[in-house]
Amino acid sequence: MLSAYSLTEMQDQKTQTWHGSEEAIEGKSLMALAMAQHRANFDLWHEEDKARDPGATDADIAAVKHQIDRLNQRRNDLVEKIDELLLIQAGAQNPTAPLNSETPGLMIDRLSILALKIFHTREETRRESATEVHRQKNLARLAVLEEQRSDLAGCLDALWSEVLAGTRRFKLYRQMKMYNDPELNPVLYTHR
Repeated sequence: MLSAYSLTEMQDQKTQTWHGSEEAIEGKSLMALAMAQHRANFDLWHEEDKARDPGATDADIAAVKHQIDRLNQRRNDLVEKIDELLLIQAGAQNPTAPLNSETPGLMIDRLSILALKIFHTREETRRESATEVHRQKNLARLAVLEEQRSDLAGCLDALWSEVLAGTRRFKLYRQMKMYNDPELNPVLYTHR
């Protein structure tokens, strides 16, 4: 069953754990899919850092960009799988209920990104080489991020309760990413 608190707790715990190890993620439960999706965001975050390295060569940047594209595709595919599973769990939805424009999977993705921002901002509040001004700025930023996550988690739980009650509904929205598809991306199909 969907619980934003359980999801955010898992995201925080895995963000901490993954900063020291690799971990295989298996399973098709909501928590396993959310964990795999969070891992894609975790890996994407760190690849994005590599892309900003001023010492990176052009070849390094190209390799990182390709990895970012693969990870972003995985991230989006997992959002869709989460929504597919939740649609099954929700059962028949009330077709006259108002449609929510954002899906639970997209909200879980946003919670994942917030977990990463919170982790890295918290690190900045503790960095020994940082000035006190820097630490204070990041403590204020951390409070905003935690409030945003709390608000979003509450919205996710409220949406799920409303879906189950038949007073709100959501649809599966396919991302239709084109950049990795050799049939849709002109750069890819003109070089075949």
